[in-house]
Order: sequence, then structure tokens, then C-alpha cells
Amino acid sequence: MSIGIIGSGHIGAAFARALATAGIPATIANSRGPESLRPLTDELGPKITAGTREEAASADVVLVAVNWSKLPQALAGLPAWNGRIVIDANNPIEAPLFRPAELHRRLSSEVFADLVPGARVVKAFNHLPPDLVASDPMAEGGGRVLFFSGDDATAKAEIAGLIERLGFFGVDLGPLSIGGKLVQFPGGPLPALNLVKFG
Repeated sequence: MSIGIIGSGHIGAAFARALATAGIPATIANSRGPESLRPLTDELGPKITAGTREEAASADVVLVAVNWSKLPQALAGLPAWNGRIVIDANNPIEAPLFRPAELHRRLSSEVFADLVPGARVVKAFNHLPPDLVASDPMAEGGGRVLFFSGDDATAKAEIAGLIERLGFFGVDLGPLSIGGKLVQFPGGPLPALNLVKFG
């Protein structure tokens, strides 16, 4: 299973760090080009390589974590998704003012899914602060809980397996209509909730 990351901000970089720690290779991309990512990839080691958006988007599993207002531009012109898994790790916040985006009574994951037609969308990695995504998930003596949700059972099983490989304790919140609402920031009750599964 190949992994791509579109977005090298706090969440994208934290996910890349978690993958590097677990020895899982991935290609990371941003809007500024591979050369701009050299400091990050030098820090993380050979498992994480810099690439173009197109290269990252061609992976089997693609995590997208981009400033909300820049999502349409970041996802425009990419290869057809053709049933590949896309992880929605975005929060509907307008930068740099940090105010909620206007969603017209829709869930952010619904809006996101429209931008990746043909993809199997799984919502994950957005509800924890980036420093907790990047840090040791067993640091507090148990597995840090990481919520995920989606409408495709096979795609969720793949992401559940990845979450387990990273050392987290995955909790399936059901379909996007339920789980996406619970972890949406702002508005949902679960963002920034740091839970640990013992035993």
C-alpha cells in the first residue's frame, strides 16, 4: 500500500512524522514544489520523500490536509481517483483569521468528498492536535485513541490497519454522516479530546 500526503502544514507534517517513526514510506507534496520540502524530508529520513501533487495523489492512500480555502486549488487537475482511498484530515477553518468556514449546513466531509469524485473518503487524523499525531501514541501507557469514519467498509478497514501500525487505538465512528459530524472542528464534541485505551 503506497501512501501520499498533499499538504505539508501542521497536520500533514505530523502525519509524515508518524509514518517515518513507524518506518512506513510515503510521498509528501505541497503547492510550493518538492524543493521546498527538503528541510522536512532531511529531518524525517529516507522513508519520506518529496514529490509533486500528482505523484502524491497517485498513491493507493492519500491524506489531504490543506488550508480549507485552498482545497479546491490543491485538488484541481489531479489524476482520477478511481476508487482509491482519500483521508480527509481537514478542518473547515478559514486561515489566517481562524474563523469557521461557511458550509451552508453541510458537513465538511460532504464538501470535501465533492472535491475528490470517485474516491473512497475516510475522515481521520483531524481531531487530535498535530503534536499528538506526531508523538509516541503509547507515551501515556496505553494506545492513544484516533477516531475515523467513512461510508466504505473496505476503505475503513485499510485505514484502521494503518492506524494500528502507527500505534494508535482506532475507534470507528460509523458513516461520514455521523462520524464526520462528531469530529468536525469547530462544532463537533470530539476534536482535541485526548483519550487513551489501556489494556
